[in-house]
Amino acid sequence: MRTAIKKAIGSTVEDLIKNGVKTSFTEKELKELGIEIPDVEMDAKEIQEIREKIKLSQSVFAKVLNVSSSSVRQWEQGKRTPTGSTKVLLELLKKNPNILNYRIESTSQHKQA
Repeated sequence: MRTAIKKAIGSTVEDLIKNGVKTSFTEKELKELGIEIPDVEMDAKEIQEIREKIKLSQSVFAKVLNVSSSSVRQWEQGKRTPTGSTKVLLELLKKNPNILNYRIESTSQHKQA
């Protein structure tokens, strides 16, 4: 396939994915079209800034992310780094700090359920 055509198709597929259109491309096929899914890189300072921006203590932040308080503390100290889907959650929180607000309920709402 010619390079110009490949770039045009890659750009179209990327736009489709970004706009929520379901596709069935494999990672190999996406790579061939010049589309890569980047790794999430986040350092200790960024994690702390995310938590402080949404104004949560380490323990509440841990509960919202469904991880231990110890994990959050170690991430912020640079002793450990988050893994797997937690890195993606942190990236989403960085882009939209209110995305997990639904995880925090008032006790009156909880009692009504």
